[in-house]
Amino acid sequence: MSETAIIGLGAMGMGMAQNIMRAGIALKGYDVYGPTRQRFADAGGIACDTAEEAAQGCSLLVLMVVNIDQANAALFDDGAAKALAPGATVMLSSTVAPSDAREMGGKLAGMGLHLLDAPVSGGQVGAEAGTLTIMAAGSGDAFQRAGAVLDACAKTVHALGDEPGMGSTYKVVHQLAAGVHIAVAAELMSLGAKAGCDPDKLFEIVTTSAGNSWMLENRGPRMMQDDPPVSSSVEIFIKDLSLVLQTGKEAGVPLPLAAQSFQLFQSASALGHGKADDSMVVRAYEAMMNYKIKGTS
Repeated sequence: MSETAIIGLGAMGMGMAQNIMRAGIALKGYDVYGPTRQRFADAGGIACDTAEEAAQGCSLLVLMVVNIDQANAALFDDGAAKALAPGATVMLSSTVAPSDAREMGGKLAGMGLHLLDAPVSGGQVGAEAGTLTIMAAGSGDAFQRAGAVLDACAKTVHALGDEPGMGSTYKVVHQLAAGVHIAVAAELMSLGAKAGCDPDKLFEIVTTSAGNSWMLENRGPRMMQDDPPVSSSVEIFIKDLSLVLQTGKEAGVPLPLAAQSFQLFQSASALGHGKADDSMVVRAYEAMMNYKIKGTS
C-alpha cells in the first residue's frame, strides 16, 4: 500500500512522478484527465479515480496542480485532506501567492496536518530529469516526511525556514525575473530584426556577450520558429506575473517592469497565443510593429 500520492500529472507532475517511482517509492496518482491517469498507470503508478482515493491513508501528498484554486479544490472540496493519515504532510509544489500558501498552511494545521510549501523551478526538462530547484519552507516533520521525494525530484533544495509562505515568496520573486527576461528577449529580437539585424547573428552576438540571459539563450531560438513546442505557456506566465503583482501590492512595492511584462503576455494571449509556448510573447511585438521575425533557428 503506497504511503505517497501525487495530484496533478501534467507536464511537470508526470516528470516528478516518474522520478519518484524510479527512486523505488510506490506512488498513487490522480489527474482530472483520464488519458493522463492511464499514462501514469502504464509508467508503473497506482492510478486513482478521485483525489480522495489517491490521498487515502497517505503520509505524503504532493500537489502539482496549476493554481491555488485547484489545490484547494483537491484538498478541501474533493476530500483529499480528510483522507490523509493523521499527521501527514502536504507538499505544495504549485506556484501560488505567499499569502495563499500561508492560508493553506493554517487550514491544514487545524486538521493536524503539515504543509511543506515547496514550489519548483526548472520546467518540464528539469522535472523529467530530476534536476529541479525546490524552494521549501515548513516544519522539520514536513521536511523529514518529504525527504525521499525531494531527493528524487531535485538537484537543489533550498530550506527556507519553518513558515509556509516563504518558499512561495522566493519562487514568486524569481518569476519576476523569469517573466521580465522573456519579455526583454522578445523586445531585443524584435528591435534587432526590424532595424535590419540578421536574427540568427544577433542571437549569436548577444548570447556570447554581456547582454546575455538564460531566458534569451533558451527562448530566443523558439522566437524565430513559427510554432515551437510548448515547454511553458503564455498563460502560465500571465498567472505567475499576476502573482508577482499581487505580492508586490501586499508588500507595498512598486513593480513597473513586472507590470509591463504582464501586459505583454496578456497581449499575446489576446492575439490567440495563450496556450502557445511562452516565447510567443514575441507575437505581441510582431503585431505592434507589423513585422515578423524570420530566422533559421
